[in-house]
Amino acid sequence: MTPFYALSLLSIAAFAANVAQAQTAAPVAPAATLKTDGKLRAALGLGASVSSGNSRTSNFSLAAQGVRATAQDKSTVYASALYARAAGVTSAEQLRAGGRYDYNLSADTFAFGTADLERDKLANLSMRGVFGAGAGLHVIKTPTTSFDVFGGLAYNADKYVAPAVVDGQSRSSYGYAALLLGEESQHRLSDTTSVFQRLTVYPNLRNRGEWRASFASGLSVAMSSQMNLNVGLGYAFNSDPGVGRKRGDTLLTTGVSVKFD
Repeated sequence: MTPFYALSLLSIAAFAANVAQAQTAAPVAPAATLKTDGKLRAALGLGASVSSGNSRTSNFSLAAQGVRATAQDKSTVYASALYARAAGVTSAEQLRAGGRYDYNLSADTFAFGTADLERDKLANLSMRGVFGAGAGLHVIKTPTTSFDVFGGLAYNADKYVAPAVVDGQSRSSYGYAALLLGEESQHRLSDTTSVFQRLTVYPNLRNRGEWRASFASGLSVAMSSQMNLNVGLGYAFNSDPGVGRKRGDTLLTTGVSVKFD
């Protein structure tokens, strides 16, 4: 097992003890089957739980990914939804969708463009749009393991449900240019078990010292050729989320996914 996955699995174990209910980090989308034959493949993951009696809680998560790849390029789209209630009060309500296009410049390098849209009412986020482009390097590329690093520029545009104090001022919206830095990897542990992780960091170029980051990691175990059991960990960090709001959100999900190959 590579150090990246050891870190990912240790992170899941550490956070699992502290996550009591759904937070506002995004659910981790299951990985669709990746084959460079030009065919569109997809994966749909579902998670849900309900409790009653001394505590009344419920949560539902939905995440999906679609991938079309050739030897030259790869197109990826994804979407997720999260809804939770505790003691009759909504504790999470989030929608997210996005896509990315990768084009291989050589056997080891690639260029990419990406776009993300997110809505999270409980985090006072009416809409967030992030649009970026850059280049990357295939550090490891084998049939069982891949590891990429990438970087570029992005523009982040936030619109708030209610005015919030951000960067020392009360604002209804906030936009800024940022660096886009990240890494991602996938590893097949066996014929039935695979893990992946992805880290993306956005240092603010408008106000140095401010930054956002997101981390996602997942473990998938095949029950059949199309159905998997999944464990996913998502973590989102914002150095300046607004007065009275926490900087970090963690979400640990379990559920099943179906592949459409």
